[in-house]
Amino acid sequence: MLLGKKKESNVEIPSASLSDIVFLLLIFFLVTTSIDTEKGLDLVLPPPGDTEIKIPKENLANMLVNASGQVLLDGEIIKVRQISRIIREKITANPNLVISLKTDKETEYDIYIHVLDQLKKAEAKKISLAEPDKE
Repeated sequence: MLLGKKKESNVEIPSASLSDIVFLLLIFFLVTTSIDTEKGLDLVLPPPGDTEIKIPKENLANMLVNASGQVLLDGEIIKVRQISRIIREKITANPNLVISLKTDKETEYDIYIHVLDQLKKAEAKKISLAEPDKE
């Protein structure tokens, strides 16, 4: 019985086509990945300039959000979850209604977004985002 040394074979992975494979995978993922563009606020901004549009008082609802998160609609305190129902009723009574939303500088962003979501739920299409008072 012959016992000899076994030849060690050098096993190598061919890397000549590795860059081709990586490039094809990159192309595949770029083509098949979809980017969700529905995130964020869907707002149409007015054209640049200092033009001021006069709105009759009967077509304007003033909504104020203070620093503690309280919402005032035409001077009356309401809860955030009631905004949708109340605004929907007002829009049904007056289809030309414009909601003027004004916040305090210290208002939390989360509350502001909840208010905007409630206005969107009420199907309010005419919303004026007013600048906070400067002190």
